[in-house]
Amino acid sequence: MGGLGKCHNIADLRMAARRALPAPMFHYIDGGADDEITLKRNSSAFDDYELIPAQLNNIETIDLTTHLFGKTLDLPFFLAPTGMSRLFHHGKELAAARAAGAHGALYSLSTLATTSLEDVAAATPGPKMFQVYILKDRGLTIDLVKRCKAAGYDALCLTVDTPLAGNRERDLRTGMTMPPKFTFSSMLSFAAHPLWAYKTITNPDFRLANVAHRVDALKNDAMSLIDYVNGQFDRTLTWDDAAWLAKEWGGPFVIKGLQSAEDARRACDIGATAIMISNHGGRQLDSAPAPIDCLKLMRDEVGDALELIVDGGVRRGNHIVKALALGADACSLGRPYLYGLAAGGEAGVDRAITILKNETERTMALAGYNSIQGLREGNCVNKR
Repeated sequence: MGGLGKCHNIADLRMAARRALPAPMFHYIDGGADDEITLKRNSSAFDDYELIPAQLNNIETIDLTTHLFGKTLDLPFFLAPTGMSRLFHHGKELAAARAAGAHGALYSLSTLATTSLEDVAAATPGPKMFQVYILKDRGLTIDLVKRCKAAGYDALCLTVDTPLAGNRERDLRTGMTMPPKFTFSSMLSFAAHPLWAYKTITNPDFRLANVAHRVDALKNDAMSLIDYVNGQFDRTLTWDDAAWLAKEWGGPFVIKGLQSAEDARRACDIGATAIMISNHGGRQLDSAPAPIDCLKLMRDEVGDALELIVDGGVRRGNHIVKALALGADACSLGRPYLYGLAAGGEAGVDRAITILKNETERTMALAGYNSIQGLREGNCVNKR
């Protein structure tokens, strides 16, 4: 495991990722929009809740299984869809998918991945979800749905909070492009990370594998990610479009990017089965509320009619336990496993999952609960 063995928490993996990556790639993972108020609040909001332990309970074994998307999952958290993993490690999405599958955790693949959905499906028998945008080319969306069905994906996730890209100023300052472009200003950072640079030169395939056959999104030149997102995403989307996609898919259908009780009710009405309560990791609307703070109102509104997933800010196992105790069916995480991927490929993602699994088990044991169901019934969380 090498240096990964010295990573005892997600913050350690973050520092390892910073050492491994040139500045544009690290800050693309790490940064948020505008003043990054929401980015910071996503994690700090968990500090506003405290766990009340229930003593003298049998906690010899801790059951972390949860039911989600019609399946029983071994862990109550999963890997969120994140675009362009090739930027961070040459193992790409396959490394993350294999690590998730080894733990019985669900892996989510992004439309903007650098590995095809078929290759990910072939790489691991573990549970999988595909994240989709409804782009201006509706035929591409239909094509992706058909391919996901053929490849055996367990759920489809529609992201709805990106009518245009947020103002990610770190990317503007570092000159972040996709694919990476060797310029005079970036050469020093690339040269300071020779392994990453070598793998980029010898394996320069950064194609968006799931859309390259229909949309020559990046042509032959590096271009601003902001320009690509603004050019392809459709600002005319409505609830009718989401209802159309839910019907086209016909299986577990997740909407990612909702934060209000009213939107949760509408999602239920149009045929969604789950919501990822998310502000896109603080990368879109700055000053949006933290997902953990939205959970109770949304659960009160929809009851058990929808599965609710807290997406954003999870850095500790006690964050996961707090979310589950407040009524979440699961949590999803992006940056923690990307830090691991950047730090050590598949082994790094495995390390991130292992850290959070161990922390979750330990927190549940110390809180006196041996199952997620017990947490939900235990009334063990207070708002400070």
